[in-house]
Amino acid sequence: MATPVKTDDGAEKQQMSLGTDAARQLATTTKSAPQMQGISSRWLLKLLPWVQVSGGIFRLNRRLSYNVGDGRVSFTSVGAKVQVIPQELRELPLLRGFADDDVLAGLASRFEQRDYKPGDIITEAGKEADSICLIAYGKVSKIGKGKYGDQTVLETLAEGDHYSYQALLETQDYWQFTAKAVTPVTALILPQASFEAVVALSPSLQRHVEEFKARSRKKKDTSGQAPIELASGHHGEPILPGTYVDYETRPREYELSVAQTVLQIHSRVADLFNDPMNQTEQQLRLTVEALKERKEHELINNREFGLLHNADLKQRIQTRSGPPTPDDMDELLATVWKDPSFFLAHPRTIAAFGQECSRRGIYPTSIDMGGNMVPAWRGIPIMPCNKIPISDARTSSILLMRTGEHNQGVIGLHQAGIPDEIEPSLSVRFMGINEKAVISYLVSTYFSAAVLIPDALGILENAEIGRN
Repeated sequence: MATPVKTDDGAEKQQMSLGTDAARQLATTTKSAPQMQGISSRWLLKLLPWVQVSGGIFRLNRRLSYNVGDGRVSFTSVGAKVQVIPQELRELPLLRGFADDDVLAGLASRFEQRDYKPGDIITEAGKEADSICLIAYGKVSKIGKGKYGDQTVLETLAEGDHYSYQALLETQDYWQFTAKAVTPVTALILPQASFEAVVALSPSLQRHVEEFKARSRKKKDTSGQAPIELASGHHGEPILPGTYVDYETRPREYELSVAQTVLQIHSRVADLFNDPMNQTEQQLRLTVEALKERKEHELINNREFGLLHNADLKQRIQTRSGPPTPDDMDELLATVWKDPSFFLAHPRTIAAFGQECSRRGIYPTSIDMGGNMVPAWRGIPIMPCNKIPISDARTSSILLMRTGEHNQGVIGLHQAGIPDEIEPSLSVRFMGINEKAVISYLVSTYFSAAVLIPDALGILENAEIGRN
């Protein structure tokens, strides 16, 4: 029997067969598994070599080094007035480990704020070096003479950088370079006379400075390590030097970090709604994906072991002009020159680098990484990672690393073989059913990362993206 139905214009027509709305009530639909937008390629997790850590602690033993690491200084500002935080002066090699906060406050109060326009000279080569300069804002180029007398950029400094504490220790020395403002710059200057006035009033600072000078005079190799005495090129039977390899007495220890959550599923859902897909399995699959995303985020950003915070300050460089250029990438390669494994950058930073290459008529090659074609520079793959942050100023960083324990590179740390493990160092543990019939599972993953020697990781900082 025909059933009358109305068309879009209101007219009636006779329906001669079963409609789709009714038919679908008897049909089994084809469904997709639950999708999640936050899942990324997670190249860092795939490419890092993972080292088994028994007992949850990894101790990093190194040769004894006499180098005092250069740190970055932080500032406070009220309106246009900028001041250095007194405790942050301990980031200067000269004041590393100095304990008297009152003396540091006295030093901080003697810094003079000076503002410069692009192109202004902050310090000039050949003139007396009689101060230390802290860069509070902006970008500064250190310019020196090349072999044939031409001017060349030796280094680019940015916020938090400083030069040159050595000037406070010597008299009648001269600047070996010219410091020139590339952008508007705010700098804090401490004259040598002001520093010496504070030293004269503080016996504790006098002792600290003398101890620093003594450490600086200790013999060291080109990497700042305690030397291994050797002899070569000799003839006859000279007395050979005796030697031994000294180690750090307080090596750094890495404790495995953890990312966890409690997955909750109502027993009614788990019992009744498992065809054609198991609800518990799908809930667990997406939870594990989210934990892995957090794991990669922590490996990049965690302040204790994250790669962005554990690169040596001498391994951090600044872009020369703003956006990442081929010149900047070459300079980054020079910081990790021993068997570099891969670059790691935000996809938008990779796009900015590609735009700079196109502007110069350069077309980077692509290489095959596990069946995926990825861009490369000088044969080193550039891998995307959306966990590297982009600042409000639209700047980001590019990492370059050497990986592997045998290469003294960057390694991931985990502990395989934990109870209820479904993947190495990732476990799902049944926690029980509560009085509301909700089933709970504890999902945990344990991990960390270590940079075995400083030159295994380099970072190009403040790379601008989105510039036309």
